[in-house]
Amino acid sequence: MEISKIILAPIVTEASTAAVSAFNQYSFKVNPLANKYQIQHAIEQVFGVTIEKVRVLSVHAKTRRFGKRLGKTSSWKKAIVTLPKGQKIEFAKGV
Repeated sequence: MEISKIILAPIVTEASTAAVSAFNQYSFKVNPLANKYQIQHAIEQVFGVTIEKVRVLSVHAKTRRFGKRLGKTSSWKKAIVTLPKGQKIEFAKGV
């Protein structure tokens, strides 16, 4: 799988920002077919950092109402990456 198709987007929320400052952990939305080793390799190549640990979880679809109808959100995969102390990932502004 190509590196550009593994990492889909960084997750920037209040909880993920707190994890960066407290535990040096970064969250990414990744391709559902990617495994831990592919995710680790892709992040190391793109951001030029070394990775201590990769945790992966599947976020299941939720039921939502759209007016009178019921629908579902999409399922997706989330990766939480822990970096060694002293390293960090810089995201470009506007991304």
